[in-house]
Amino acid sequence: MTYGAGMLRHVVMFRWAPDATDEARAAVAEGLTALPESIEVIRRYHHGADAGLADGNWDYVVVADFDDEAAYLEYRDHDVHQALIAERIRPIVAERVAVQYEVEI
Repeated sequence: MTYGAGMLRHVVMFRWAPDATDEARAAVAEGLTALPESIEVIRRYHHGADAGLADGNWDYVVVADFDDEAAYLEYRDHDVHQALIAERIRPIVAERVAVQYEVEI
């Protein structure tokens, strides 16, 4: 896919498993905060828990911007990112949804 004068945005949302502890959720947030230090292709990176303003919302969101598809794929497949998923995220996730789309700059 070819992108115009924009960036590629990746959005992923999680619903935690009922048995996910506060400590486990905090470990996910801590790991996500550290990712931009290890993965230089990340241009912007935000994540956080739902503010609880509406019923039915997902529990947590990650929003990341990349220069292009190649940068996103590098992030997606990066060893540090994959370890975070395997060790901290996957064990406490009940559901996950994601989308990538072009953002005009």
